[in-house]
Amino acid sequence: MFKVNEYFEGKVTSLAFESPEGPVTIGVMAKGEYEFGTTSVEYMTVISGKMDVLFSGKNEWETFNENETFKVEKDTKFKVKMEKDIAYKCLYK
Repeated sequence: MFKVNEYFEGKVTSLAFESPEGPVTIGVMAKGEYEFGTTSVEYMTVISGKMDVLFSGKNEWETFNENETFKVEKDTKFKVKMEKDIAYKCLYK
């Protein structure tokens, strides 16, 4: 069954489901800046648009474009910002 998640007053919305690889969310984020925390390792892929990411303990933002994936470690925080609305996929391990 699918589960709908909404964060930041609906500016981040995702649809969660189980895949053969593990739990997955497919979602959209409105233009802006957001901070997330993790409880598992996350592999986030930008589906549409461009996302800037500030990893915990880092001072410089990294840019990820369409079809690029980045990994976020378990039990950490990270920030993302977008100049335009984007779509993403997140695989939880």
